[in-house]
Parts: sequence; structure tokens; C-alpha cells
Amino acid sequence: MTETAVRNDELWPLLRRHTQARIGLGRAGSALPTHHRLGLQAAHAAARDAVHSPFAPDTVTAGLQGMPTVRVRSAAGDRLTYLQRPDLGRRLDPVDRAHLPAGDWDVVFVVADGLSSRAVHEHAAALVRATTARLPDWRIAPVILAEQARVALGDDIASAMGTTTVVVLIGERPGMSAADSLGAYLTHRPVPGVTTDADRNCLSNIRPPLGLTYETAAAKLAGLMRRGRELGRTGVELKDESGFHAPAMEPPAP
Repeated sequence: MTETAVRNDELWPLLRRHTQARIGLGRAGSALPTHHRLGLQAAHAAARDAVHSPFAPDTVTAGLQGMPTVRVRSAAGDRLTYLQRPDLGRRLDPVDRAHLPAGDWDVVFVVADGLSSRAVHEHAAALVRATTARLPDWRIAPVILAEQARVALGDDIASAMGTTTVVVLIGERPGMSAADSLGAYLTHRPVPGVTTDADRNCLSNIRPPLGLTYETAAAKLAGLMRRGRELGRTGVELKDESGFHAPAMEPPAP
């Protein structure tokens, strides 16, 4: 073994401790070593499972510890339709829309399955609790549990309920390194069919311990909510000035 090879063998394990990226995997002939190939196949299977696993609203409700909830569906009647017709995932089912409560609320939190129910089941309730604890002076609407939902479904929900601000907590598209990543999308005064992604603020990769922790995400989100209400807008003109930073990621050594 050459001196360079020895140095690489020592370097790659050290670098892998600080990233989930698949680096320095080596090779066996013209292919990956068997254990790395099996790891890729397992990650792909986990991603597929995250996309297709059904939403379990009761799991989220239990984690909310008594906070009132309302369940709704998008206009996408099933998972296949949801995946093939993103536009339907952005619109409420007409029957569910008619039954949404209206009130004098400042914000509504929408917990949406998105592309990873696993992320929602594991992280959404804890993030709602951590964020609302930082907003004692805000009038919080019942938490909406939305099935077959895209981010823009929150615009329709906020419009129907008469809330000024909507926060959509949604399972992000799973990748080969993470199948449980939660995203939080903040929109002030959304208008269905008019509001665009440029009008939203997003916090992504909420999934302790390898992503944002609940407390860090809640501090950032609450800060953005307060500042957005002061400015009267969210999106590209609203910057995160919370000063909170995610801790350095250090996954287990392989």
C-alpha cells in the first residue's frame, strides 16, 4: 500500500464524521464495495417508504398534548393523484373547506404530510409546541392536520379561517441521506392562487440531532413571525435576524 493510500484511509473516516454526504466510498473492482452499495439501497428504500407511508393524524394529535385540531384533505383524493397532480394538493377539498372554523386568530399552524409522513410524525408536534411557547401574546388557531397536502394548501386554509399568518409544517422530499426532514413555511397574508414561493420564508432540515433542533427552529420561526407581522410581509424581504445557529453536525462514525 502506498503512502498516499495510507493517508486517504486515515482521512476519509475523519471527514465522514462531519457530513452525511457519501464521500470516499472506495471501490471493489469497477463497483462500490458491497456494504456501501447495500447502504445506498437501504437509503433508497427508506426514501420510497417515506413518500408512500400513510399520514397518521392521531400520532400528531397525541404529540400536541391537548391542543385543538381539525382534519382536512386536499383536492387530491389519493396518494397517486397527489403525486401526479401537484395542483390538486394545493387546493382544499370543498367539503372540508366549508367546515373549517373561522375566528379572530393571528396564526394557524398547518401540519401537512407532504412527501414524508415520517418527518411529520416524528417532528411536527414538538415544533408546534416549542414555537407556540414563544408566542404567548399571539392568538393561536386550532392546528390543522392536512392530508395529501402541498405547501400552498396553507394559503387556502388561512383564507377560509380568516387568519393573518399561516405556518405550514410539511414533510420534505426525502433524499439519500435523510428521509425524515421537516420544513416550515411562513406566509403573511396569503392569497390563494396569487401568493408565490417568493412571498414565503422557509426553514428546512428540522430533524434533531442531525439537523435543526426544535428549540433552534422555534426561535428562528417565532422571530420571523414577529418581524413579518411588523413589516406586514414575508418572503424575500424578510431576513432571519434571530442570531440562533444550528449546532455543528457530527453524525456517528461509520
